[in-house]
Amino acid sequence: MHRSIRDNLEEVLAGTDAGSPLPEHLKNCEECSGEVNAMREQARLLRTLRAESPPENIEPRAGFYARVMERIEAQRGVSIWSVFGESAFGRRLAVASMAVALLLGTYLVTAEQAEHRSSRADDSGLVWNQSGAPDRAAVLVNLVTYQEQ
Repeated sequence: MHRSIRDNLEEVLAGTDAGSPLPEHLKNCEECSGEVNAMREQARLLRTLRAESPPENIEPRAGFYARVMERIEAQRGVSIWSVFGESAFGRRLAVASMAVALLLGTYLVTAEQAEHRSSRADDSGLVWNQSGAPDRAAVLVNLVTYQEQ
């Protein structure tokens, strides 16, 4: 197909090219006229495929959306995380685990603070714990920071 026909193909197919040299070209050129006639035949065949009277409102059968969702759910893979997120047992297990972690964290923080409070220092600068023995950590710090005078 020649460029002049290809550039104005919509006008040629619609038949609005009366004042142009395109109809004359189609009479003289067998290649272009054959392709344009084939396109017109295809358009005619496509028009025959249309329904005679299209329905105004096409509604799917009852339960269509439920069937689609069932198929989607059936195709979805099962993971270990779905057990925790979708079941009541999994949610309870997650909440109980968080509660245990919170309790352990609270215990560790308060136990460390109680250990610091139980230590006391005497006049020489040694730190003693409740059992009456020198606190090891304090003794090591004193030895490291000791300076001769």
